[in-house]
Amino acid sequence: MARERYVVHLTPAQREELEGLIHRGKSSARTVNRARILLKAAVGWSGAQIAKALDLAPATVYGTKRRFVQEGMERALKERPRPGHPRKLDEKGEAHLIALACSTAPEGHEHWTLRLLAGKVVELGLTPSLSHEAVRQRLKKTPSSLGRRRSGASPR
Repeated sequence: MARERYVVHLTPAQREELEGLIHRGKSSARTVNRARILLKAAVGWSGAQIAKALDLAPATVYGTKRRFVQEGMERALKERPRPGHPRKLDEKGEAHLIALACSTAPEGHEHWTLRLLAGKVVELGLTPSLSHEAVRQRLKKTPSSLGRRRSGASPR
């Protein structure tokens, strides 16, 4: 049997916090899995045993134990923010887009289209470029769209 590279030692306070995370039911599934990994590792389970028992990839178990030993419990439980493209419209820009979409359509058009809205946002200088798909995604997240129901849909 291979020797475990990262050995987890928990204080009673840490153990209590992890058990609370699991039993409260307010944490994400990933956080709960990480808490279970740490609890099982602390009582001597091997990485392979933990992975099999929790139906997780061995790399997940290994990474969680490594982060706990190297960076502490907080880092082992929570994910780092993932990189991605910065948003083209900030909150102010989104509010302007929504107000624009609720206004009357430009002359010669019956209603605003996604492409017209994207063009107008660029024309107003809110962002250097914006696709119609980005406009759709921003408008999809507005609270006003939550109130609309398809015909025949039952109220919630």
